[in-house]
Amino acid sequence: MPRITFIDPDEGEHVVDIPLGWSLMEGAVRNLVPGIDADCGGACACATCHVYVDPKWIAALPPKGEMEETMLDFALATAPNSRLSCQIRVTSDMEGLVLRIPVDQH
Repeated sequence: MPRITFIDPDEGEHVVDIPLGWSLMEGAVRNLVPGIDADCGGACACATCHVYVDPKWIAALPPKGEMEETMLDFALATAPNSRLSCQIRVTSDMEGLVLRIPVDQH
């Protein structure tokens, strides 16, 4: 299981092990990471699992799909490295991935 780090706006780190194939959102919710609410349950119908991907990891992740791009339009304070954690499935290559939680979700 890759170890993923979620960093909250207060710089608190939440390091969780997420099984392969789960979404980053599922791993965050099941490990009670604050700020990842996942109101839609991972259906890409809200933006309450919005995260900022550490810049060094952007190229290693699959690109955003059209639906994800559309839902990010509803998120506050998006940036070029914004992603919906429900749309990223965990692979073995993600060991050490770092994600930041937006201030408005904390």
